[in-house]
Amino acid sequence: MPEGDTVLVAARRLHEALAGKAIRRSDLRMPRIATADLSGQTVLGVAARGKHILLRTDAGLTLHTHFTMDGTWHLYQPGEKWRGPGFQVRAVIETTDVVAVGFRLGICELIRTADETQRLRHLGPDVLGGDWDRNEAIRRLGTHPEREAGTMLIDQRVMAGPGNIYKSEVCFLERLNPWTALGDVADPTRLVDRMKELMEANREAGRQITTGDSRPGHERWVAGRWRLACRRCGSQIRKADQASYDFERVTYWCPTCQPAPPA
Repeated sequence: MPEGDTVLVAARRLHEALAGKAIRRSDLRMPRIATADLSGQTVLGVAARGKHILLRTDAGLTLHTHFTMDGTWHLYQPGEKWRGPGFQVRAVIETTDVVAVGFRLGICELIRTADETQRLRHLGPDVLGGDWDRNEAIRRLGTHPEREAGTMLIDQRVMAGPGNIYKSEVCFLERLNPWTALGDVADPTRLVDRMKELMEANREAGRQITTGDSRPGHERWVAGRWRLACRRCGSQIRKADQASYDFERVTYWCPTCQPAPPA
């Protein structure tokens, strides 16, 4: 699932391509909105809220999309061949000079712009949002001391935006085993601050670089490095599924730098 910084970059690119332009043609390929027609409406702007993308029009409507596991938005010139199969297309927004195509969108719905807050009310503070509230994120993180740190770090009700990569990287940098109960974490505020630090560093490029080294294969400490040597101690990186608030997600860690919590 794309991280919040990747979604932010996608929303920014859509905004730069579509904002202020009239929609010449729309094609929404989801059953509930398949008959909706946005043609003639003007795109006011496109914004990200955590991992959600909100495309707003002057008719008071918002096209709300979410990538879930592997969705994406592409931008094309009119007539250009799409880099993906038609059966994966969920939304098409076309202006006179650009065609935005959403592939494999897990959420694609049309809502009233006035209802955005209600629709996304479950989300915690947006790590990369202009209204980031550190204290509220810390408060939410501490509401379930019995839950595992790795689980809570990607709970979008705690903080909107973080995913598996940042969860694993934050825990490694804090020398914390991801299965440690939050109530046993000496200073949970460090987890929030580290998450903010890493995601802010990548907000422009949307690539998850946590080591400071952008060379392919050198970008991260543990995430995606199963069975490779830990950059800190040389131990073999492990991975395992970890229960989450919705379903299990993969977690990476170093068994030496991040020893298991006491039984």
